[in-house]
Parts: sequence; C-alpha cells; structure tokens
Amino acid sequence: MKATIIGSGIGGISAAIRLRNKGFDVNVYEKNNNPGGKLNTFKVGDYRFDAGPSLFTMPNLVDDLFKISGENPRNYFNYKKKEIHCKYYWDDGMKFTAYSDRKKFLNEVQKKFKVDRKVISKYFLKAKRKYELTENIFLKKSLHKLSTYTNMDTLKAMFQLHLFQINQTLNKVNSDELKNDYLVQIFNRYATYNGSSPYKTPGMMTLIQHLENNYGTFIPEKGMYDITNSLYKLAKKIGVKFSFNKSVTGINIQNNIVESVEIDNNTVLKTDYVISNVDTNYLYNKILKKKAKHIATKQERSSSAVIFYWGLNKKFENLDLHNIFFSSNYKKEFECIFKESKLFNDPTVYINITSKEVINDAPANCENWFVMVNAPHNKNQNWKNDLVWLKENIIKKVEKILKCDIGKHIVEEKIYTPEDLEKNTNSFQGSLYGTSSNNIFSSFLRHPNFSRKFKNLFFCGGSVHPGGGIPLCILSSKIACDLIENS
Repeated sequence: MKATIIGSGIGGISAAIRLRNKGFDVNVYEKNNNPGGKLNTFKVGDYRFDAGPSLFTMPNLVDDLFKISGENPRNYFNYKKKEIHCKYYWDDGMKFTAYSDRKKFLNEVQKKFKVDRKVISKYFLKAKRKYELTENIFLKKSLHKLSTYTNMDTLKAMFQLHLFQINQTLNKVNSDELKNDYLVQIFNRYATYNGSSPYKTPGMMTLIQHLENNYGTFIPEKGMYDITNSLYKLAKKIGVKFSFNKSVTGINIQNNIVESVEIDNNTVLKTDYVISNVDTNYLYNKILKKKAKHIATKQERSSSAVIFYWGLNKKFENLDLHNIFFSSNYKKEFECIFKESKLFNDPTVYINITSKEVINDAPANCENWFVMVNAPHNKNQNWKNDLVWLKENIIKKVEKILKCDIGKHIVEEKIYTPEDLEKNTNSFQGSLYGTSSNNIFSSFLRHPNFSRKFKNLFFCGGSVHPGGGIPLCILSSKIACDLIENS
C-alpha cells in the first residue's frame, strides 16, 4: 500500500514513521529544501537559532517513535530536564522563578506572593483530574467518531462535567481560585499555548499547564531542531522516502476516492492514502482547489507572532532558557490582538536563549535571543511600519526591568512577522495554531483527522485535532494513522 504525506513538519514525519512501521510504502513531499516546517533552524552570522517552537514537553512521545521502530532513542536523540521552567518579570520589579520541583515551586509562591501552598496545590490537583479524565478522549482519539463517545472513559468524564468549568473563561477560573494577580497572569499565559485569549478560552484550559508543571520541561542537547533532525534520520533509516523542493499541487479524486497526487503541476503519482500535514485552508484552497470545504476553515484564526532573532555580544547571567516579561495591561493586549487585529504597545515579551544550554549556539560570552511577542494573524497590516516602534518598546521594556543596556549589544538580527510565517510555512494568515480556542466548542470545531467526503484523505499537524505544539502534532499523527489502519 502506498501513502503520500504532504509536508514534513513534525506531524508529517511522525506519521511517516508510523505508517512505514505498518508496512506502507511512504513518500513525503516538502516544498522547502529541508524537513521540519515550523520546527526548523537557521544561522545569522555566528549565531544559531531554532526558528519555531521553543518549548519541549512530553519527550516520551518522541521516544515512542524510535521504540516502535525497534531503535534505542538514546542512540539518536538526547535531552535533559530543566530545573527551572521559566523566569517571570513584571514592570513593578516583581520577579518569580518557576521551579520544576513542586516543593520549590510552592515555596516560591508562598515566599513571593504570600499565597498559601494549599491554594496552588488544590489548583494543580484539579488540573490533573481534568487532564486524566480527558486525555484518552481529547488527545488520543478522534473527536469526530461516534466510537469515541461510546466507552467508559467518556461516561466517566460526563459524570464529572462540572469539573471542566467550560462555562467560565480561563481568566475567571484563575482569578477565583488563585486570588493573586501575579499568579493569575502566570496561569493565564497558558492560553497562548494554543493561540487563544485567556479572557475568552474556557476554564477547561487549566489542564494545559498540567503538561508543563506535572511532567516538566526539557531541552534537547543539540537544540530544538534536533527533534526534527533525529526523527528525519530515523524515518530515512526505516525506508521513508523524502522529496524536497517538491510541492503537491493537486489531488485527483474519482468517486470520492483519492487516486493520485500531482507534483509541481506536471507529475502524477498514484497513491492509496494521503495524509495532509499542511494548513487545512491551504489544502482546500491550493491543493484541492475548493473541491471541498469544512467548517473548521471558517473559524477564528489563532494568534500569530512577531519574532526578533538577536545575536548579542554579551551574556546575561540573571536570565534562563525561558523568560517572560509581562505586559502591564494583559487584558488590553489580548483585546488588541483579537478585537482590533493589531499589536499592543506594551506587549508581553518572551525571550528564549538556547545558548544557555547549547553552548555552540552563540560565540563565547555571547547569547542568541529568540524574542517573541503575541500578534494578530496576518490581515495585511503594515508590519514594516510596526516593527520600528515595536522593537523600540521591547528594548525599552527589557532594559527597564533588567536595569542594563540591551540595544547596544545587538550585533545580529533577523525578523519574522505573521506575513513571513504565512509565506514560509503556508499557515493561513500566519496563524501559529490554525484556529483559536476562544469558545467552548473550539475543540469540536477543529478540523478532524479524516475527511468525511474523501475516504482515503487524512490530516495531521497543528491546524487539526487535537491542536498545535510538538506533543499535540505527534498525537495527531497517531490518531490519523490509527484511523487509516482501521479504515
């Protein structure tokens, strides 16, 4: 049986590995000259950067792909657990270190915010229960198959529906349960992990932080792109075939069955199954050429990002791998993004510095800064004009909090806007996670992992169920491959 995979993002490579292990002849077509999609890498001068996702959780999902292939993951890919999840900074001088060790985390909460340890412990416990009740339903199976709802896991979850707090926003739940503005802002931030607003996304989303605060955060020894590179090497070893600088430009269908794909508008190749690892809007508009539509393509887009990749000729010892400099008006920031479709003048600034852990990512006594702010999806805003004042405001904010010069130490720079993200990754309007999760039905309105109209067309990646981010993209590939096996 032949399987064609469109796109070599983390979901596409994972799907290729799974199908190859099931005996399929697998061909992956990628429009760029290397694998990875958003999980990519590049150099600016002597500084190396990971282009996209900078947070690594649930590394067991990556390890599993090696294990099902009969390989020892440690022969390909190594990582370590971080002792510090993130360092948080506020304009008023407050600082907070989120330790991975639960006891140290709770002690820090009590010390810095004067919040009883029992308050946060209760919050964590509730998030854990939400996750355990929904893991097998929302993360490991298709939400769009009746069989998902006719089992004991679903019945057990239904009997505790009140626990999910779907009729309250994440901000309301956090405000009621944590009762501390700093803590609320920390845990509101997890809405951005799926490109949503904490003032709109349902309280159910408290479970997102569970993956980080319960399982931990990790860093690959060679940086985030090593996830892509290692899985690519594994896929090649077990017989997956990759074609780079090749685009799938059409899908030929007869009697609602995919029969072949067109490569670069001139080569037709027969196939038994297709898995799309590209944005669903791109698939429908550019590849299927509007032969089909789905309600998911009409939903509100997730947020995007503006990213400054800076090479600095100085080290900042007080910073860690992950650092957050919060906006002084978080609610207004999200109103600007989702209601006004514009950047906020006092954005929350995320700084990722991989050279803290991967020494060769920057020259000696230097650092590589991945500086990201939340942004609206691309609607033809004047990004070039916005970048001027945005850069000034970011530097001013960070300098004020760290009490040291930043601007004069920037010696290399590259900038990504939502427009660039759309062009480079085919993400519709540059949204990072496909659709947002800004209402209680969002999970059910995400594109399913299969086509209801075309029986041998399947989907994986960040724009479909269960969502964006490395763990969910890997899980989406498993759902799609399981559906193929049972089709």
